[in-house]
Amino acid sequence: MATIVQEPLHAEKKAGLFVPDFVFVEPNALNYPLGRELYERFQAEGIPIQMTTSHNQVRGIPGETEVEKYRNAKRTLVIGVRKTLAFETSKPSAEYALPLATGCAAHCHYCYLNTNLGSKPYIRVYVNTDEILRQAEAYIVERPGEITRFEAACTSDPVSIEHITGSLKRAIEFMGTQEFGRLRFVTKFHHVDSLLDARHNKHTRFRFSMNADYVIKNFEPGTSTYEQRLEAAGKVAKAGYPLGFILAPLYWFEGWEAGYTDLLERLRSQLVPEALHDLTFELIQHRFTKIAKKLILQRYPKTKLEMVEEERKYKWGKYGRGKYVYPDVKAKALQAHLEKEIRRLFPDSKIEYFT
Repeated sequence: MATIVQEPLHAEKKAGLFVPDFVFVEPNALNYPLGRELYERFQAEGIPIQMTTSHNQVRGIPGETEVEKYRNAKRTLVIGVRKTLAFETSKPSAEYALPLATGCAAHCHYCYLNTNLGSKPYIRVYVNTDEILRQAEAYIVERPGEITRFEAACTSDPVSIEHITGSLKRAIEFMGTQEFGRLRFVTKFHHVDSLLDARHNKHTRFRFSMNADYVIKNFEPGTSTYEQRLEAAGKVAKAGYPLGFILAPLYWFEGWEAGYTDLLERLRSQLVPEALHDLTFELIQHRFTKIAKKLILQRYPKTKLEMVEEERKYKWGKYGRGKYVYPDVKAKALQAHLEKEIRRLFPDSKIEYFT
């Protein structure tokens, strides 16, 4: 395993990179080179470290109130071993989720991880990367002659912790050697420099989550700015990666049509020419569940996020659970406007789906 080039923690904080305030370690993680390296690094930097029996059972994160405990959990890193190597499906983005990490340090009010992670919002990194990638290869072999896609951002933003683990670059280079394997991930962060020289062989689609100014300003604290993401997208395109944008969540606010047109026109005028080839868009309307709404209001009590159930349509999902999406009239208006503007400004791009 290549050693990660690590800056001093004060330099990483100054650069806007995630630096944990608290670290928990599974004992078994120390049997892996990455686990030992991270333990020794954070120990040397003087960050408080505790041992934990399982990354699923972390106790001792400080906080007097639920809001304090939640915010401290988002500043907590857990170094563990991924024991379950049965990958979840990840439709419509990919065939499988690639579980490199769980949790995110950003504070996007609408994020579905509020529900998925529930009482475990801390950031977990898995140090048995070789085992995870071998399992990915096994899934590829199960589909001879077919492309098998893996989504690395289902439960985390892997770019936001790449300076800690280096696991995303390893996955990119691994997938670059797979004839029928492809990697996909999405990020709201601009810290991409360590990935630009990866031997990706164009087998990884690098996507950025973008949104109208209103959404980024009000609902995405703790993320990179629009300008930073756009600059990073240009770097990624020049490095030869296939590029994509996820416009999510598409949100109905006063002036949304002009807001999303402005977003797309700025993308078109500011993107480097290399980015316009093989460009994809994914469109996802805002949705929430009853559980998510309760957690969001507890954790972000001053949020402006509108979650009025009576103004939404209930859409059933798998396992008999559903979510609140926009009623058909609003959903179709969002879809029609975004698709029209994308076709006008990016005629050679592909709109992969609207959901």
